[in-house]
Amino acid sequence: MKRLVLSLFLAGTTLMAAGLQNRTSVRGSYMEARTADVYTGACFANSEAGLMGEFAVFGWRVDEGLFEGVSLEGLSVVGVVRANTTLGDVHARAANPSKAVLIVDERATPTQRLALAAFARRMGGDLLQDIVRVEYQPVDIAFENNDIHSRKATLTAGNLAKLQTRAISTMDKVCSHEETWYDPLTKLDHAMPAFTMANDYKGKDLGTTWSSPDKRSAFVGSFQLRD
Repeated sequence: MKRLVLSLFLAGTTLMAAGLQNRTSVRGSYMEARTADVYTGACFANSEAGLMGEFAVFGWRVDEGLFEGVSLEGLSVVGVVRANTTLGDVHARAANPSKAVLIVDERATPTQRLALAAFARRMGGDLLQDIVRVEYQPVDIAFENNDIHSRKATLTAGNLAKLQTRAISTMDKVCSHEETWYDPLTKLDHAMPAFTMANDYKGKDLGTTWSSPDKRSAFVGSFQLRD
């Protein structure tokens, strides 16, 4: 009987350890910017569809939590994407294949680097399935305050990518009936469109570089991922 109890205890301990090892519960902040307006009127959106918006920079900052048992607290990861046509165009029937560069926080340990890459692939979905290069660079994603409706945000990924945003104001409206035209590129708990002051990519692996400032082309938001 004692042996049976001991065996059950050891089996339970092993299962608990395995559960903790595979646990995923991640919370943090997010920002993105594209090369097309995401907060706009129909006339502006239609003028860009199929012609612009095929490039984007987006990044996650993990404020707390584990991904598959690995702590990612305080670390960040950035994706840079070049698609064939406008990202998120709901009227496009054909597939929109894309190439991506992944920029992983160089502060991460080898185990954390693998976990950050896996986390980004899961959150980025199809956009991060064809990664042509992984870079390890200093990554900083910062928000000026906790109010998502008014916050300024910056993203710096080494010497490769930079974003800077501010809240959209009434002065940013052109046709007076702007709306959130596209959804964010990843699933978020809460998101707000923002005005892009800087959207730069200077890498060599996507066959192009860009600088796309002064557009209503960004989102800031928060995310949670739990298994």
